[in-house]
Amino acid sequence: MNNSFCPELEARLVRYAAIETTSDEASATTPSTATQLELQHMLQRELVDIGASDVQLDANGFLYATIPATAGGAIPRVALLAHVDTVAGIGLGPVKPRIHRAYDGTPIVFPDDALLVLMPEISPYLGQKIGHDIITASGGTLLGADDKAGVAIIMTLAHHLLTHPQIPHGELRICFTPDEEIGTGIRKIDLQRLNADFAYTLDGAEVGEIVYETFSADKATVTITGVSTHPGRAKGKLVNALYLATRLVQTLPHAKLTPETTDGRQGFLHLYKLEGTAAECKLHFILRDFEKEKLLEYSRLLESVCETVQLTEPRARITCEVTPQYRNMYDWLQNDMRPVEYGMDVLHAMGIEPLSPPIRGGTDGSQLTEMGVPTPNLFTGMQNIHSPLEWVSVQDMQKAVEVLVKLVERWAQR
Repeated sequence: MNNSFCPELEARLVRYAAIETTSDEASATTPSTATQLELQHMLQRELVDIGASDVQLDANGFLYATIPATAGGAIPRVALLAHVDTVAGIGLGPVKPRIHRAYDGTPIVFPDDALLVLMPEISPYLGQKIGHDIITASGGTLLGADDKAGVAIIMTLAHHLLTHPQIPHGELRICFTPDEEIGTGIRKIDLQRLNADFAYTLDGAEVGEIVYETFSADKATVTITGVSTHPGRAKGKLVNALYLATRLVQTLPHAKLTPETTDGRQGFLHLYKLEGTAAECKLHFILRDFEKEKLLEYSRLLESVCETVQLTEPRARITCEVTPQYRNMYDWLQNDMRPVEYGMDVLHAMGIEPLSPPIRGGTDGSQLTEMGVPTPNLFTGMQNIHSPLEWVSVQDMQKAVEVLVKLVERWAQR
């Protein structure tokens, strides 16, 4: 196995992962947390150091750069994107990446949590990585390979192309984005500054993944306002918003339409946060499906349940606000599948079986495709994302760089 990119990829991921960049959906700023800017400033300096052009960090925390063309002709301008934020709710404190050199198939233990064990029996893909160098966190936090593995891959590719101008490619745009995990960052991307005809996000999993179909997604917030009074004089007066919230939750389906009862192409309605007091509380839901019509059915179901519970207690006030998040990228990609087809051409030529499962989630590419820049998602190797058991193979990351080198050449050939 050619491991020429591995030392750089490993060093970059360890360096980037050590910066805690959790995004915060309650924040009103973009980026939602200042630590994301800390990483963006580091990446800005590194892009300048390796010789990238037009390196710009905008007011919303988006970092842009250019890799100049080495081939002539009317070559479409392609962008490569990865996000710098990580998901909230998985441990606190500094991220401490650990290298498991030449993995031998035995259980991986985590020094900061004795109850955590990573092994092929619970992560079968790990069993395929005997001899690989595996990176995990220490157990107290997630690793953040989602999506700092993508960041490291793009940075390594950029360095390689800038030091090997004999590789023919068109002009490439690089963009590192904030707040992907809370679904808000990409809405503030500057498309004129991105200046791309097509794009790829580096935010996928197994080697060979080229994803062009994602969930469509909405967010819903139900607000229940009760009647507050002193509990000692509450008879006939108090209307407890929390009791109404539990009634609402119990009225929703439990044996179906939840994440724990669905898979494949099935969608769901998921209550992920409940907050508040007896006076007022809020229930936060996400709605997911591959078909927009079914997504609409879920919002109607939730609204219907709210109306039903409202009828049981007219003194309360129950509102349901549904907010669109992103849509299935295939709704637009099917009109121009070149970025997918070129990716599959490269994978086949390299002897890699393309994998294109419809993913039960979304990427920045979902919204970017809807904005008019077709953007499928490519693999990075990251596994067990949003978990303290998160891991990635350095050799899988290397394979991603090799695929990108061939892919930018493929666009130049057309």
